[in-house]
Amino acid sequence: MDKVKVGIIFGGATEEHPVSVKSAREVAKHLDTEKYEPFWIGITKSGEWKLCDGPDADWENSGRPVVLSPDRSVHGLLVLEQGKYETIRLDVVLPLLHGRLGEDGATQGLLELAGVPYAGCDVPSSALCMDKSLTYLVIGNAGIATPKFWTVTADEQVDPGELTFPVFVKPARSGSSFGVSKVSRREELPAAVETARQYDSKVLIEEAVAGREIGCSVLGNDWDLLVGELDRVALTHGFFKIHQESNPESGSENSTFIVPADIPAESRALVQETAKAIYRALGCRGLARVDVFLKDDGTVVLNEVNTLPGLTSYSRYPRMMAAAGLPLGEVLDRMVSLALTWKLQ
Repeated sequence: MDKVKVGIIFGGATEEHPVSVKSAREVAKHLDTEKYEPFWIGITKSGEWKLCDGPDADWENSGRPVVLSPDRSVHGLLVLEQGKYETIRLDVVLPLLHGRLGEDGATQGLLELAGVPYAGCDVPSSALCMDKSLTYLVIGNAGIATPKFWTVTADEQVDPGELTFPVFVKPARSGSSFGVSKVSRREELPAAVETARQYDSKVLIEEAVAGREIGCSVLGNDWDLLVGELDRVALTHGFFKIHQESNPESGSENSTFIVPADIPAESRALVQETAKAIYRALGCRGLARVDVFLKDDGTVVLNEVNTLPGLTSYSRYPRMMAAAGLPLGEVLDRMVSLALTWKLQ
C-alpha cells in the first residue's frame, strides 16, 4: 500500500517562527513513517521556502528552494534546482505555522488555490478566529459570553475615561502573547497601545475577567467532535504569557498547567459543551484550542480560539489530548484523516 505523501510546512517569517520549528520537531518524533512519507517544507525567517530532510538544527542551510504551486495540475511542490524544477505531488498538507500568515487564512488560501487538502480550519474560520474582535462579535451573537471590549484602529486615540480598569491591551490579530499588556492605571494605557501596535495596526482593549483560565482541545469536523481533558492555568503572579520565556521547555516563570483541570464535574461538562458550540459557531474544522474563563458563578466566558495550536513538547493541546488517552501520533492520524475526508466531500 502506498504511503500518504504529507507536506509539513513549518517556520515562517513572523515572530512565531521558533515555536513553529519546535512544533515540527515534535511532530517528527511522532509521525508514523510506516503510513506517511513526509516532505518537510521550512520557511526561513526571511521568507525563503526550503525542502529539507527535516526540522533539524541546520535545515535553513541545507534545504533546496521549493514553492507550493497554485497550479492544480501540479497538486503540490515545485522543487527548483539549477534553472530547472521537478514536481512532487502531495496528498495532504499539515501547516504547522502559528500566528500571522499561518493561522490567519493566508496559507490556507494558497493551499485552496493549489487544490491540496490540508489539516485545520479553512480560510474564513482561520481569518475570523485570528481577529479577536470579530471572534467576539460572532460569539456574542451566538449567545455566548465574551469580555467587554473596544477596538482601536491605527489613527484612533482611546479615551481612558471610557474604560473600567484593569484591562488587557493586545494586538487584535496576532498569536501567542506577543504585544499583550495588562493595564491597571489610565496613565499606563498609551504605552500599552503602542506596544500592541508593534504587532498589529488594529488594537483590542478588553476588560479583565475575574475567573479561572481553562483550556479545551477540540478535534473533528461538524458535529463529530472529540474534546480532550481540560486544563487550568495556575498563576503565581502577573498574567499568562505563552511562549515568552527564554526556555519554555523547563517551565514558565509564573504559571503551571493542571491537567485534568481541578474544577467540578458540572463545570467541566459545561466548558466542554461551550467550547464545542464556539468551535461550530466560528466554522472551525480539523482542530482548535478554545480558551475560556470560568467565573465563580459558573459562567463560561470566551477568551480566544487558536486554530493551529502549538504541538511542542510543552504545548497545551497535545497534553490535554494525551490526558484523554489520545497521544500525539494518533492526533496526527486524525488530522490527516479529517483533512482528506473533508476535501472528498
